Amino acid sequence: MLTVIAAAESVVPAASAEPYLWALVGAGLVGVAGGFVAVWFVMRQARRLAEQSAQAHLELAKREAAVASQELISQAEEDIRAREAEMNRDFDRRKIEVELMLREIRSHEESLALLDYQLEQRQERLAREASAIKQARDAMRDLSKSLRKRLEGVASLDGEEIRKQLREEVTFECQEELRALRKELLEKSEQELVHEGKRILVTAMQRLASKPNNDITAAIVQLPSEEMKGRIIGREGRNIKSFEAATGTTLLIDESPQMVLISSFDPVRREIAKLALEGLLRDGRIHPASIEDYVNRARQELDLHVAQIGEEAVDRLKISGLHPEIIKLLGKLRFRFSYTQNVLDHSIEVAQLCSMLASEIGLEPNVAKRAGLLHDIGKSIEGEYEGSHALIGADFIRRYGETTIVVNAVAAHHEEVKPETVYAGLVILADTISASRPGARAESMTSYLERLGRLEKLAMTMPGVQQAFAIQAGREVRVVVQPSVVTDEQACQLAKTLRQKIEQELDYPSTIKVTVIREQRYSETAT
Repeated sequence: MLTVIAAAESVVPAASAEPYLWALVGAGLVGVAGGFVAVWFVMRQARRLAEQSAQAHLELAKREAAVASQELISQAEEDIRAREAEMNRDFDRRKIEVELMLREIRSHEESLALLDYQLEQRQERLAREASAIKQARDAMRDLSKSLRKRLEGVASLDGEEIRKQLREEVTFECQEELRALRKELLEKSEQELVHEGKRILVTAMQRLASKPNNDITAAIVQLPSEEMKGRIIGREGRNIKSFEAATGTTLLIDESPQMVLISSFDPVRREIAKLALEGLLRDGRIHPASIEDYVNRARQELDLHVAQIGEEAVDRLKISGLHPEIIKLLGKLRFRFSYTQNVLDHSIEVAQLCSMLASEIGLEPNVAKRAGLLHDIGKSIEGEYEGSHALIGADFIRRYGETTIVVNAVAAHHEEVKPETVYAGLVILADTISASRPGARAESMTSYLERLGRLEKLAMTMPGVQQAFAIQAGREVRVVVQPSVVTDEQACQLAKTLRQKIEQELDYPSTIKVTVIREQRYSETAT
């Protein structure tokens, strides 16, 4: 400002410099005022910005404080909920413990109440017994007095008179008892007994649910591919010939996709052939040497399989104490069939029926179950033993420690031996029910007649045979020989020869009894 004024003085003369000076002063004042206003405005803006920044920082601090407080509140609430859950768990645990303690207390109370009741009952029984003893004592005293009086009167009688009086008294007392017994027996009529027997049978049969049996003479083996059929047949058929010779079965290979059929009437051979063929298919190398090797392995595996089957049957029926040899024979029954009925399934079914019937009539079910399971065990014994399967099986289990009751039940189940106990009758009944129920043993009339015809024709081929009759549904063949041609020794040999031919040439269920009859008659007529 002073510089401006000085410059103005140097340019403008002193006389005329005063107006300019005041103008400059005014301009300076205006500039100062403007600067002040500008500074004030800048200061105001800075203050307003500072206030806004402070307000923003305050809002931010408030929000951060609110978030922090919310987190603290959430954490506190989680702590509270955790403690509340822990307290609830502790409360539930204590509640369960209290309930258990209450149950134990109630159980003890019930036990104490039962003991009190039993004690009261025992006291009442003791009181009744004491009263009965007292009455008996009084009766004995009275009887003693009367006996004394009678002895005094008897002392004057002889022996014959005494016997006569005793006989009269005993006869009188027994007549009363016999009349009461006769009346009691007559009240239970024969119709009621028959009805009760039918009810017991129906109840036992309804409780038993059995699966139907199928006629199985072939086994199916699945092949991994069609080209395996050619490998099974081999060059010029040598593999299939070796297999059939080693197993005694017939392999049927047709156009059926990826399968072959093993055919044989012997279930054991069929099972061995199936195991051997499955092993060959897994190996892939099929030639006569490997076929023989796998057939031998299959026979060894079958022995183990048979023992396992017997154990499963025994475990299923919950029978204990059977000898291992008996269990092994039970496993062999899996590969025996009577008509179309599997013999092991039939034996298990008979055992269950025997157990149910024994329970219904108040006998020991375990003994009946044991006899029912073992009744057909003779069918799995090899053919070197002679006799029916019932007698052979009974003799076998007798040697391995079975009781007399079980042995008799097995021997008598075809009534070849007289039944000695009720258990034998139960086995006979259960065997009949199992064999005769619908679907158990399916055989067409045509095949039945053909089987009987083949049996009679085979008997007629023997030399010296005059007539042959198949009886008892093919279980027995009676042969009548010509007495002038066949001697007694030849008749005995003919029976053995016919038995061997039947075993070799015929397929039949169970056993066939051969009876040779040689009869010679002499007659004269007196005139």
